[in-house]
Amino acid sequence: MRQIIEERTGSPTRQPAFVEPHCSNLRVAAHVTVLHEGDPARRIMEVVEGAVMLTKLLPDGRRQVVELLGPGDVFGLAHDDAYACSAETLTPATITTHERSALERDPMLASRLLRRFEAQLCVMHSHALVLGRMSALERVAFFLLRLMPEGMVGGGTLHLSMTRQEIADFLGLTLETVSRAFSELKRRGLVALQRADEVRIQDRGSMRRLAGAL
Repeated sequence: MRQIIEERTGSPTRQPAFVEPHCSNLRVAAHVTVLHEGDPARRIMEVVEGAVMLTKLLPDGRRQVVELLGPGDVFGLAHDDAYACSAETLTPATITTHERSALERDPMLASRLLRRFEAQLCVMHSHALVLGRMSALERVAFFLLRLMPEGMVGGGTLHLSMTRQEIADFLGLTLETVSRAFSELKRRGLVALQRADEVRIQDRGSMRRLAGAL
């Protein structure tokens, strides 16, 4: 989730973990679906630069954003040899792909991927807590705090790469509820809504207290 925002100083880039001959690098534009839920799972992918969201379709046709990924994160988990989620770029992205069959031949690669997936699973556990226990206002505050780059102190301006609807799909809320939550944060003086895709954190301390400092 670190790269769901793009700081004015530029976006971080990580060297890909995949250095074996079976990998390739892709440069992908924003809002491109790079994996489709249910397709045969032939590759594991790593975000080198940019941001990606994973989504699942519910039986009634609604979409749930299940995970937000940034540089260093890995995706392409399979269920019954099919991709468990769809993956869509939120920003222009560089993605390294690796043939799934290579994992059987390279235990070191498989071990690296497992460690990455374990770290991402811990983040998903925190997100489950957010969905299960927090109010709508607390969820939006927590979401914005997670977007703040490491090392940023006080306030700061976030450039959002997600629409309000995508944020709603991630937080398990309706579009209207998310809009009301942003307006309430503004009314309390915690954020300034400069543009539809820009939010300035005015009072990080109060935001942390509101979100339970998770």
